[in-house]
Amino acid sequence: MKFDDRGLVPCIVQDVSSGEVLMLAYMNQEALGRTRETGEVHFFSRSRQELWHKGATSGNTLKLEGLRYDCDADALLALVTPAGPACHTGERTCFYRGAMEPKQQFEVLPALTRTITDRKAEHPEGSYTVRLLDDRAYTGAKVQEEAEEVDRATREESDQRVAEEAADVIYHMSVLLATRNMSLADAERVLDERSRQ
Repeated sequence: MKFDDRGLVPCIVQDVSSGEVLMLAYMNQEALGRTRETGEVHFFSRSRQELWHKGATSGNTLKLEGLRYDCDADALLALVTPAGPACHTGERTCFYRGAMEPKQQFEVLPALTRTITDRKAEHPEGSYTVRLLDDRAYTGAKVQEEAEEVDRATREESDQRVAEEAADVIYHMSVLLATRNMSLADAERVLDERSRQ
């Protein structure tokens, strides 16, 4: 790595499951070494001038899944699984201000997964998602029904209707997977493995 004249290198932190950029911080050689040794991300705090184990106080650690560096070897990308919000404000990502709409496409499915997880934990009364979570057989039947509807739409209806019916399949499939404590990320991993065969 090419550290700057202060002995630092910027490190972009990205959620390995969703692709969301969570934060930007800096590492020195010691922070990089500790990150590799422990499997949890460490930084160098420029304001405090000390090593900083992300989440040591809050519990919102960042489990290291992979570490990449750019073509000039002067910036890092840490692929992580976050244990809670990455931002000290309690927001999921430090990049929660500015032009937030429209959402980037890669943000939509992880947000859906988080909503389903929240419904499963909180069980709000009258929630359609909760009804699906509580009745796996019903949810399975809905996946089959929606798949038939997307098939019919591709033969007989507009592109907009095809997209709407496909969205229904993805939503119901996501809930069905959640009944097994799984998500679309599990299917994505299988697709990734298959693409490398």
